[in-house]
Amino acid sequence: MTRRAELPQRSPLTAAWRLLRIAAHVLHGAWVIRNVLPTLDADRRYQHIQAWARQFLVLLAIKLEAPVLPQQHGPLLLVANHISFIDIVVLLATSPCRLVSKADVHHWPLIGPMAAAMGTVFIERESRRDAMRVVHHMAEAFGEGAVLAVFPEGTTGDGRALLPFHGNLLQAAIVTDTLVQPLALRYQDSDSGEPSLAPAYVGDDSLLDTLWRTLRTPGLQVRLVSLPAQRAQGRERRQWAQDLRASIAATLDEGGRA
Repeated sequence: MTRRAELPQRSPLTAAWRLLRIAAHVLHGAWVIRNVLPTLDADRRYQHIQAWARQFLVLLAIKLEAPVLPQQHGPLLLVANHISFIDIVVLLATSPCRLVSKADVHHWPLIGPMAAAMGTVFIERESRRDAMRVVHHMAEAFGEGAVLAVFPEGTTGDGRALLPFHGNLLQAAIVTDTLVQPLALRYQDSDSGEPSLAPAYVGDDSLLDTLWRTLRTPGLQVRLVSLPAQRAQGRERRQWAQDLRASIAATLDEGGRA
């Protein structure tokens, strides 16, 4: 595991220049969401969102290594491990999905309004009643052919070990018999293949802390490994969540190789 203190560093000037370009990119994205996306059909909206997300990763100097997912149309539920707020950008760069995210994201500067405009479903994770509301909303969305994405850990970890998977939101896939696509997400050094902690958004980290650390770390790569899709097949949500966690953990333990 590459430790933060051992990471090679870009110069502060280079990182600051990239940070300014990211700020401009986010502002431009907010303008596009407000003025362009409402005029487009669903496919063209996603093309704009995907292009924006991929350019975001370019500005972060993170190389994206991700497959074309076997199924690009819904109903489909993407389930991934969670390390950083950058994970959201990775999924948007890879699939025409809508995120199910904790309500805190709604209040993030610029990113929150953008997430809302992209159709993100926000959930108060501490509220059982709100979880029921979100499950109902997800089931309706699956009925309309949506692709949704969740991070069942419920919060970010540092990537070294998976947190427990919560099964509540899987109930929507169970009642609608929706296919679930597990995804194993891993940040690593592109030369050595060793995992990197630089993009991790944990503990006392702020958004700016994570951005700055990421921008100062050269040679970053994000790998997204697509595992075999599956249905509940009679499993209740807690057991299914444990099985999904085990399959993703096994892939990460193997170094992110499918």
